[in-house]
Amino acid sequence: MPTVLVVDDQLLIRAGLVSLLNAAPGLTVVGEACDGEEAVRQAEATTPDVILMDLRMPGTDGITATRRILGRAGDTAPRILVLTTFDLDEYVYNALRAGACGFLLKETPPERLIAAIHTVASGDMLFAPTVTRRLIEAYHPGPTPPEAVAPEWDTVTGRERDVLRLVATGATNTEVAGRLFISEATVKTHLNRAMAKLGLSSRAQVVVFAYETALVTPGGPTALPGSQGTAG
Repeated sequence: MPTVLVVDDQLLIRAGLVSLLNAAPGLTVVGEACDGEEAVRQAEATTPDVILMDLRMPGTDGITATRRILGRAGDTAPRILVLTTFDLDEYVYNALRAGACGFLLKETPPERLIAAIHTVASGDMLFAPTVTRRLIEAYHPGPTPPEAVAPEWDTVTGRERDVLRLVATGATNTEVAGRLFISEATVKTHLNRAMAKLGLSSRAQVVVFAYETALVTPGGPTALPGSQGTAG
């Protein structure tokens, strides 16, 4: 049963979310916070599976809180789901760079919010790569060489780069395994090793890293040498 921490500086919104989630089968609210600083404290105290994170808050904002929470959590990192007013927002882009696994508008219907929490709790991202690409095109000045973003890039093997590239296009582990003719367990191993080398804590960060460094380009081919994929 996923546990949830609700973070929002507006009391009525926060109270409404807490009431909604406590009434939903299969979810338990373990805490609430009115700003980013309290969110960090509550995340450490309650170790939730999912954090609903507001972004624009006084004091410590949601982006800073996301970065601090994920930086301290290690292998027990919660899944951070951003709640925002705008669907194309520099705050959202920076939150994804910090490791958030998706975002929803505050006008999202209750049933979709509940489904989204279960989705991210299971380890999936909530948004399509096209959404991330749109954010990157709007707010990133241009591609940067991978080694400039992560000096450890030269330690990433060729196969690990293949896995990163496919994951960044939205492929599941099963789809990556089929494309590269390897097992899903091997995909997970390559992905985890590459993420550890590059300091990436979520698949969302993999997507952002890949597009920012032109490992994947909008509209570019996703087929790999020796694979039988098609351009997409």
